[in-house]
Amino acid sequence: MKYFEVTFTAQPCNETITDVLSALAGEIGFESFVECENGVQAYIQQSLFDQKALDNMLTEFPLEGVTLTYSISEPEDKDWNEEWEKNFFQPIVIENRCVIHSTFHTDVPKAEYDIVINPQMAFGTGHHETTSSIIGELLDADLKGKSVLDMGCGTSILAILASMRGANPVTAIDIDDWCVNNSRDNIQLNGLNNINVELGDARLLEGRAPFDAIIANINRNILLADMPAYAACMKEGSEIYMSGFYVEDIPAIREKGESLGMEFIHFRQKNNWAAVKLIMRTPQKA
Repeated sequence: MKYFEVTFTAQPCNETITDVLSALAGEIGFESFVECENGVQAYIQQSLFDQKALDNMLTEFPLEGVTLTYSISEPEDKDWNEEWEKNFFQPIVIENRCVIHSTFHTDVPKAEYDIVINPQMAFGTGHHETTSSIIGELLDADLKGKSVLDMGCGTSILAILASMRGANPVTAIDIDDWCVNNSRDNIQLNGLNNINVELGDARLLEGRAPFDAIIANINRNILLADMPAYAACMKEGSEIYMSGFYVEDIPAIREKGESLGMEFIHFRQKNNWAAVKLIMRTPQKA
């Protein structure tokens, strides 16, 4: 699959600006992001690239006083482990229970759950607030013997943790074949055999048996559009954990969930990024 590499430069540049930029870019099809000097590099499938949508995104950028420019190139084949190592993917420990690292790391901290990933271009190293918040939810959840779906799985870091926490079986789905292949590699690295990775979107869920728990770390617009599909494969008591949006987006997510028969349980936040938990109380009739 061919990609474009779009290098965004922001003046001024800080974490808030690059987070907002990455979130907006994700809404128009960009899949993976790497911080760079004074901005961020973003990757999008060439078939999904829309120049007009990109220009409109920058014109309508919501933060005042920010000047944004970009350049486009076609990325050459790279050693992605080396790229991530250069871009500061360091081992991370979440809630003193889960350590995430790659095969090239040494001196890895000890933890109850040890996850090895080689992220390549797939999203999900545990460093972003959305991923770490969902990891926190999974560490608190009772997953033993439960069927779990990870939508928009990226590296499948969340599916891997769910499996380590006793979930069985686990299904991981992503629209990007790069992520699917990377997920399969990461699952193998962790010696797991109960995670099935599939290429596609929410349409793959039609006619599925209900899941006990669903994880969806995507973005606000996709979540709102796909929540009916998630609800259709939930039963009474099924849990859903969602992230990829801001605290101010919680009311829209909550309202949509409640309209589909779900009860809003709680949320957690990190640097204004939110993660929510809802439970299905009134399953949708077929």
